[in-house]
Amino acid sequence: MHDLTFAFVGAGGDGAVTAGDIIAGVCASEGLQVIKTEAYGPQIRGGESSSTVRVSSKPIYAQGDTVDVLVVFNWADFARFRNELLLAPDAVIFHESGDAPPEELASRTCHAVPFAALAKEAGAPKSKNVIAVGLVMARYGLSLDVTRHAISRRFAKKPAAVIDANLRAFDRGVMQEETLPQDGKERLEYTYSEPKLLMSGNEASAFAAIHAGCRFFAGYPITPSSEILHFLAEWLPKLGGSSLQTEDELSAIGAVIGASFAGAKAMTATSGPGLSLMSELLGLSSMAEVPAVIVNVQRGGPSTGLPTASEQSDLFHAVYGSHGDTPRVVIACTDVESSFHATVDAFNIAEEYQVPVIMLTDQSIAQRRETIMASVLEHEVRDRHIAKPDELEDYRRYRNTADGVSPMSVPGIAGGMYQTNGLEHDEQGRPNSSFAVHEEMNAKRYRKLAAIADRYKMFDRFGAKKPEIGILCWGSSTGVVREALAHMKDGDRVGVFAPRMITPLPSHDLQEFIDSCEAILVVEVSYAAQFTQHLRTQVDLPRGKTTVYSRSGGKNLAASEVENELQRILTNRSQEVAV
Repeated sequence: MHDLTFAFVGAGGDGAVTAGDIIAGVCASEGLQVIKTEAYGPQIRGGESSSTVRVSSKPIYAQGDTVDVLVVFNWADFARFRNELLLAPDAVIFHESGDAPPEELASRTCHAVPFAALAKEAGAPKSKNVIAVGLVMARYGLSLDVTRHAISRRFAKKPAAVIDANLRAFDRGVMQEETLPQDGKERLEYTYSEPKLLMSGNEASAFAAIHAGCRFFAGYPITPSSEILHFLAEWLPKLGGSSLQTEDELSAIGAVIGASFAGAKAMTATSGPGLSLMSELLGLSSMAEVPAVIVNVQRGGPSTGLPTASEQSDLFHAVYGSHGDTPRVVIACTDVESSFHATVDAFNIAEEYQVPVIMLTDQSIAQRRETIMASVLEHEVRDRHIAKPDELEDYRRYRNTADGVSPMSVPGIAGGMYQTNGLEHDEQGRPNSSFAVHEEMNAKRYRKLAAIADRYKMFDRFGAKKPEIGILCWGSSTGVVREALAHMKDGDRVGVFAPRMITPLPSHDLQEFIDSCEAILVVEVSYAAQFTQHLRTQVDLPRGKTTVYSRSGGKNLAASEVENELQRILTNRSQEVAV
């Protein structure tokens, strides 16, 4: 085998997530490709949890559709994930002895393992997850020595006795594997290569902010974006910056605008409910032309919705959520690596064009851990246009320019004082409510979007160069679509266009792609098909040749879903040609 997906399921305290972390770290250090995801309920503590790790010797772009190796510490906890953890036809199950699998799984290849009893024998009663790690690493041919080192590192802050107990538990799991019947499964085939960095999307965004020069972060903890706050709260003070945990998201965006007005590159991070609270002050950023970066990690909605699940349903809010005409930029990432680049791009655009920029990601990217090469974490950084001495003579903060960008000053610059607030204003910043000035300033602010669209060609184009079927997708759906094409026999008939700039949309390139295809399939994780509706406002998306595949979040999009929809379209087209 070149591709293998493990899943661990248990209650809080069973260590299902830790087991996944250990395996993912070992495989990354061996140079394998890894995507690790977690799932858990919305409760603060306890409850059921699962960890899924896909490892491969070849490139992968999404979590696996099915699970090859399932470890269950408690079948009652598995019930929560029954519709999410789909088993491969030849999947192997390891479960706690005395806890029989449900009737529908009784015919599967199941091995009863006394995880709890073996952990007690090893002198580490809480380490049944480590027993399980030893068992599966031995069975599927992954490095035992590297795993022992990973376990020692994982518990390095614990007393030596704890580390030794967990190592005994690991060895006991390895020994237990030898007592179990062999299933005829091949071991994972791979050759050791250069170790890879294992990083989450939230970590990539936080690291990108530092790389871009961000030195102020304000935010309120909200799932699934909180790791950005945690990361920057630790690192910004070490770099001469500041991190502020505010009382709510409205305060957070206010603090970011204030810090940016004072000259600092500033950012906040939130999820859908928090973005709702930020709407009014996004308008202030746009009107006062103060740079601001907002990372929005989408989750299931509306209201509190599904706090720990992924969905692509904040698009309308990000693009249109405002009173008045409020130019802003919305960009999206497609995986962990692009989370880094998209966040730096967000800062570059915000600073150069003095606009609010929303970077859209979602739970499936932000909280999954994925292997990348450390060398890719480089990106050009750009800064805002600070007024030069000659521009400070008769200084006009909102001077009407060809691209809409005016020289900005910061407090303390001699001659750079100006008046600003949320009111419409003239070139000097003085409040003015005349129609002529409002029309002139609206035009000035919106010209920035045209300049941004010309400068930033942000989209992914892959698949057939002259496609018969064209797929339009965005965000986390892009990797799933790439996986689907790699599996399909007729994949060479399909091309993909995935915009990373959501607004301003790369309309010209997108329209050329649409016109070149005989049929279009739009793929998104939004029940209301928000992406499709947004496309219809910007390009001609012919209804006669367009199929939309959209559904609610709560379960990650699977490559098989895209394959099935594509196969249905291709089959129908073949039948039409035959007729």
